[in-house]
Amino acid sequence: MKYTDSNLKAYLDHRAALVDYVTSIVGCRARAEDLVQDAFLRFVPDGRRPTGSGVAYLYRIVRNLAIDFTRRSAMESRHQNEETVEWLKPREESSPEQTALQHDRLDRLAGVLDGLPRRQRLAIEMHRVGGYTLAEIAERLDVSTATAHRLVRDAMAHLAAALD
Repeated sequence: MKYTDSNLKAYLDHRAALVDYVTSIVGCRARAEDLVQDAFLRFVPDGRRPTGSGVAYLYRIVRNLAIDFTRRSAMESRHQNEETVEWLKPREESSPEQTALQHDRLDRLAGVLDGLPRRQRLAIEMHRVGGYTLAEIAERLDVSTATAHRLVRDAMAHLAAALD
């Protein structure tokens, strides 16, 4: 990638203000710093000069990345809340029979998990047990976020069908 001195100067001169701006959108300074760095990598990646003000263009890139991140996070959160699995919820008071049934279900669950394709099993374990977001799963499995979502969704459907 080729960056002109003016592009680099614009980025360095406005970096702190960009981080503050993005922090107000995403609510996390560390995530804001990541997004600002990501914006720099997208800022005129082929070395051409942007039309209009370079600083305004950089702010637009940062704003769009922050909004995309916020939307994606909200979607993942909604998706995670919709997928509450009733049979995995702990029960406050269980009879010995209910406890035995719960252990049986967990044994069947372990068997079904073992039978899933490797990436589906990893994705569902990371998402449901590890608390990873779909973006984090995608990064660790080196797939797109949409593919990570599909892996988790397919694994959940397979688990639900096997345990019904």
